[in-house]
Amino acid sequence: MKYIKILIILLFVSSCKSEPKQDNSPTIETQKLELKYAKGFSVTYFDSYKVLEILEPWPNSEKTYSYAIANNKSSNIIKPKDFDAIINTEINKIVVTSTTHIPALELLGVEQNLVGFPGTNYISSKKTRALIDAKKVRELGKNEGINTEVLLELNPDLVIGFGVDGVNKTFEVIKKAGIPVIYNGDWAESSALAKAEWIKLFGTLFNKEKEADSIFNNIEKEYNSAKEIAKNAQHQPTILSGALEKDVWYLPNGSSPEAQFLKDANVNYLWSETTGNGSLALSFETVLDKAQDAEIWLSPSYYKSFDQLEKANALYNNFEAFKNKNIYTFSNKTGTTGGVLYYELGTARPDLVLKDLIKITHPELLTYYQPYFFERLIQ
Repeated sequence: MKYIKILIILLFVSSCKSEPKQDNSPTIETQKLELKYAKGFSVTYFDSYKVLEILEPWPNSEKTYSYAIANNKSSNIIKPKDFDAIINTEINKIVVTSTTHIPALELLGVEQNLVGFPGTNYISSKKTRALIDAKKVRELGKNEGINTEVLLELNPDLVIGFGVDGVNKTFEVIKKAGIPVIYNGDWAESSALAKAEWIKLFGTLFNKEKEADSIFNNIEKEYNSAKEIAKNAQHQPTILSGALEKDVWYLPNGSSPEAQFLKDANVNYLWSETTGNGSLALSFETVLDKAQDAEIWLSPSYYKSFDQLEKANALYNNFEAFKNKNIYTFSNKTGTTGGVLYYELGTARPDLVLKDLIKITHPELLTYYQPYFFERLIQ
């Protein structure tokens, strides 16, 4: 009996050794993506895949999203329930939904991967417009109601969206079809450089982290260099911004990225001391009382000429900046189909925006620079 028990134990041990060994060893975190300004996303690298987390998809969001980026082989060790989606490392077809996403694709040289966009007429870039004209980028309707039938027919590897509250029936339909959707929260960042740093998210998706890092470092360098030049200004002109929408004058609060541009341009923005989320909403009388003698008026809503501005409201004549024809807008720089270039490229290239503002407010400091977005309102 003793020998029989020993034989059974030996057979049991032998059978255990002959079974294939399962790899249950945990994946090892190797590093995190370096981010200097952006707070809304993070990327963690493991030995066989990446984890992208969207930490603030919209302002004051309590919802976060987590995505695993892996090749087909590595995806076998990932538990789908741990992530909102698993994204393949080879992205051949992508749909983006904001013109601010276009520059990132172009700067990284992957614009040819774009297959669909809602509202293609808003795209200004000549490079991407050529793809649209060649029928390589499909029209997807409007952002509020993307044509899901066309999108599902395209069957992209990934959709880059954005939202204000996470309630989007269209995106839910897309996700149920097995197509990953990433909420891009660049617009929710609190500074211009933080918004621009979201190019690193696209770099992560297309395995172009080094290229994205180099591009951003150059933008940051140019921005900070322009900021240093602005410190040499001998005079800080007073600045008014915005215009009336019905009976409310909207203008940037002092803690906004727009106001940060003005601070870095070394000017006297008359509402620089205000704080809060979103724009300031003031009465005409309040604005006139404070800014009647402002030397320069920037971004007067969508108005493109002095004539349009005056016809909209004759009370604008009370401002010295109007009388002196010292009003500047970015609305006149458009693509061939009417898209405003600033709304597309301004987020990705804050260095150009800052240089424009310095050229307008301190022309002596940037003698040979030609503004990229802003120009004086048409007479």
